[in-house]
Amino acid sequence: MNHAEKLPSLLIVEDDPGIQKQLKWALSDHHQVELASDRANAMAIVRRMEPPVVILDLGLPPDPNGASEGLSILEEILSFRPATKVIVSSGNGEHRHALEAIRLGAYDFYPKPVDIDVLRLIAQRALHLQALELENQRLAENQTHSTLPGLIAGSHVMLEVCRIAERVAPADVTVLLTGESGTGKEVLARALHEGSDRAARKFVAINCAAVPENLLESELFGHEKGAFTGATKQTVGKFEQAHEGTLFLDEIGDMPLALQAKLLRFLQERVIERVGGRSAIAVDARVIAATNRNLGEMIAGGQFREDLFYRLSEIELHIPPLRERMGDAVLLARYFFQRFNSTLGRTVKGFAPDALAAISSYQWPGNVRELENRVKRALVLAAGDLISAANLGLSAGHFSPLRDWRERADREAVTSALSLSGNNVSAAAKLLGISRPTLYELMNSLSMRT
Repeated sequence: MNHAEKLPSLLIVEDDPGIQKQLKWALSDHHQVELASDRANAMAIVRRMEPPVVILDLGLPPDPNGASEGLSILEEILSFRPATKVIVSSGNGEHRHALEAIRLGAYDFYPKPVDIDVLRLIAQRALHLQALELENQRLAENQTHSTLPGLIAGSHVMLEVCRIAERVAPADVTVLLTGESGTGKEVLARALHEGSDRAARKFVAINCAAVPENLLESELFGHEKGAFTGATKQTVGKFEQAHEGTLFLDEIGDMPLALQAKLLRFLQERVIERVGGRSAIAVDARVIAATNRNLGEMIAGGQFREDLFYRLSEIELHIPPLRERMGDAVLLARYFFQRFNSTLGRTVKGFAPDALAAISSYQWPGNVRELENRVKRALVLAAGDLISAANLGLSAGHFSPLRDWRERADREAVTSALSLSGNNVSAAAKLLGISRPTLYELMNSLSMRT
């Protein structure tokens, strides 16, 4: 294998032979450079080689003084391979073309005449970012097939939650999961069950906020025949159903104080009494509880028992909201797409660039649950091969200035590199292809600390 074959490929789409030669000379040290002067040749190379980085001139025939042909090629490249980092250029000085290209999913923009040093740096950063994104995706896929199935994560903060959960799962301790509604607390609870010695037994879940207060005690602890009007037979409650398995108490903050006392007794003595019963029943069940409420404030207000809190939180795991899990929204969207595309009998090919941009920039107030619902809805509504931002019910028209996109990309790249290197700055610098002092300078500019 020769030196060129070991280098990552880079496609230059440019119709000026002089600029083609200049760019190839400047970039061949770090890339295996391919050249194309029109859409047909460009797409043939993209399909054959799947280059991680493409440098695209927007002013191509038949619209050399505009950007229509270049923008069309940009959309076609990203539709075929959304992970490709496309760096666009134009010599006509039209700033609106740059903004349109960024809106469609371009990685970066540089004006002509070309500053070779700047372009080389942009191309190298694009290549490193693309490699890190693929590594994060690989980690997320591995996580999906780990001892904790169902957890999709690529962000540093969520991978840390997964790592802790893997250690906690086999330990027979009570776990309290906290986080906003829709962050995936039940998914994590099921994963903890599947990773434990109780995996062959039942996982029993109950939402304490969804059951009327006067029925919740019976649902949890069961009742004897004749215990109350309508109790025509003996009924086993959730605790007994979960014997030798796991009981998941969702929205534990909504449990009435009287039932909190009975739950505390179980956690202390591992016995229950059915409603209307007089005998203690031993139950061996692991309890995992979850809440989106601030239990500390509830304790201060007399709404939640402090002693129960400490019994429930032998291990406490906080699941961050989706807006704080950099890159996870797109990973999860692709996971839901693959799942629902099959179950709904659809043959949609993927997400359009504006949809991916919208998914990345949206704040997701409903978290993972909202994302799942929007992807499912979009698959039902999509009329073409690709899901658009409009299908998702999201706006694709609100983008940050280019400087903010670059800062976000730098921050994401540095965060991912530090995560993959275990916060070893020297190793992270090698992953990014820059020197250690340069990485420190970049971190300082981003106000980042290890």
